[in-house]
Amino acid sequence: MPAVPLVVLIALLALPAAFAPLPAMATEEPGFEVLEKAEPFELRRYAPMIVAETLVEGSLGEGSNAGFRLIAGYIFGKNRSRTADSSEKIAMTVPVTMQTGQKIAMTAPVTTGNVDGRWKMHFVMPAQYTMQTLPVPSDPRVSLREVAEQRIAVKVFSGFVTEDRVRRETEELLAWMKTRNLDPTAAPQLARYNPPWSIPFLRRNEILVQYRHP
Repeated sequence: MPAVPLVVLIALLALPAAFAPLPAMATEEPGFEVLEKAEPFELRRYAPMIVAETLVEGSLGEGSNAGFRLIAGYIFGKNRSRTADSSEKIAMTVPVTMQTGQKIAMTAPVTTGNVDGRWKMHFVMPAQYTMQTLPVPSDPRVSLREVAEQRIAVKVFSGFVTEDRVRRETEELLAWMKTRNLDPTAAPQLARYNPPWSIPFLRRNEILVQYRHP
């Protein structure tokens, strides 16, 4: 199995304590249907969604902080309403995605959209919005993008998340996908849904890999 790069998906309250004054993690998640379940693995079909995203530089921690501040600024009011001469606040959802812009070594040759080492972070927008009703970002570094329906392979696990743990869980998911002849079409992601003070064995973590389907 080739080495799998770390691609990190960070939930809101898993970010540093500097963001403690912000509202608590929301409960809305992107809609999906479970197509197959063989614990700890799942195949899911995700409904189309809209994301607000940005590209940032620096280390994982620096990129997390910078990306979070940019997009959190957008949803907390640094925007222009399409229906009024004012800004809007948008409800937070989970998970929050952070992905490195680099070439990925996987069972099939896949690359992300960028290869300059920057980090891509996005927040999924609440399902009530469309591209025509979401407020316009005031910061040009934040953009809105529609994401089509996706098929995603998932490995669920609990406990602490470390780089070694992420690599191991990702390799196990890719191996499981190979037994089902599922070809990855995007970089692996790590989803974390709990604040850092949660009891480890109660934490919900997931590795996500998009795959090709007929």
